[in-house]
Amino acid sequence: MAVVDRQRGIIAERSSSDTRAHAEVIGTFIKEALAEAGVPAADLHGVAIGMGPGPFTGLRVGIAAGKAFALGSGKPAVRVISHDAVAYGSTEPILVITDARRREVYWSTFSGSDEVGLPVRTGGPAICAPADLATVVPDFDRYRRVDVAEVSGGAVGMLAEMMYFNGRTFAPDEALYLREPDATIPDALKRVS
Repeated sequence: MAVVDRQRGIIAERSSSDTRAHAEVIGTFIKEALAEAGVPAADLHGVAIGMGPGPFTGLRVGIAAGKAFALGSGKPAVRVISHDAVAYGSTEPILVITDARRREVYWSTFSGSDEVGLPVRTGGPAICAPADLATVVPDFDRYRRVDVAEVSGGAVGMLAEMMYFNGRTFAPDEALYLREPDATIPDALKRVS
C-alpha cells in the first residue's frame, strides 16, 4: 500500500512480508499511509491495483481491497501488471522473476522504456520451473535478471500514475494467476438423497 504523486514520487508506503496476514492489515495500512502522506482520500486521483501475476490468496485480497477502496472513495481503479511495476524506470533489457510457489517462477521480459518512461514488455507474464528459464525465455542471455521477493506498492502506484497521466490502457479487470486453481468444480455432482 502506498500513496504516490507524479512529481513527488512515493510519499508513504506500507508492506508486510507475512503472506498470511494481508487481509488483517490492508485496512490499517491504507489508513496509516494516507495519514503519513497527509492526503485525504478525496484528494487522490485514482487507486492503483496490482493484478498479478501472483499467488491466489494475496492477490485476491489486494484486488478486493483496491476495488472496494476505489468504489468507496469514488476514484477510478487503475489496474497494472505487477511485473510492469518492477520494470518501471529500467532503460535496459531485463527479465523480471517472482516466486510462483510450487518450485515455479513467474517471468516477464522488457526491452527497456518507451518515450515517456513506461516499461515495454516483450514477453510474459508466464510461468515455468526456474531450471527451464534459459530454454523458455526467448533470447534469455539478452536480459539482466531481476529477482523480486515482493512487488512494491509504491512502484505499482508510480506506474499507475504515469499510465493514467499518459492516457495508457490499463490491465484487464481480471487477476493474472497463470495457473489453474487447485480447487475445481466436478464435472458431475453426486446426488445426495
